[in-house]
Amino acid sequence: MPTVFTHAAVPVAVALGLGRDRIPARLLALGVAASVVPDLDSVAFRLGIPYEVTLGHRGVTHSLVFAVGLALLGACALRLLRTGFGRAFWFLLLAAASHGVLDAFTTGGYGITLLWPWSTQRYVGPLQVIEVAPLSLTRLFSPRGATVLASELRWVWLPCGLVALALAGVRWCLAPRFASTSGRRAERATQLRQ
Repeated sequence: MPTVFTHAAVPVAVALGLGRDRIPARLLALGVAASVVPDLDSVAFRLGIPYEVTLGHRGVTHSLVFAVGLALLGACALRLLRTGFGRAFWFLLLAAASHGVLDAFTTGGYGITLLWPWSTQRYVGPLQVIEVAPLSLTRLFSPRGATVLASELRWVWLPCGLVALALAGVRWCLAPRFASTSGRRAERATQLRQ
């Protein structure tokens, strides 16, 4: 699995690319939380649940069904998030589902149960390029941890940075259109009121 910091890369990149007016700070914070929640299943190790079973690590909580449920739950807090239900749902779904997708591309583990409950098969990405992160903080700050972080910078943070720039570029290009459209709407509304 990537480090907890790297799981946050996807929601952070999308939020930076779309801007604060589309992804408010509270929604971003919930998106970052949704991107790391699936790893709560690592408590299974302490409970003696084997890794490879459905309730083990990278099992149920790494599935698309879990991501949808988490996104629905989070989107129901839309008043606190100061955004619409649809925007909150899709952003949180992307954040939560990205966790399993990133895990599928790591160099360790048995894969993820992406399609649970329809299938308990574990899937891995076509390339396992992201170095699997150590589970302890002390091992993260070691030569092995430096290798993991370099791998995450190359395979996750750099692509996410490019996505953020691309989204920001599209937003910048479309901004004059949206400004002129909303200006015309306001003008029409004023004329109708007179």
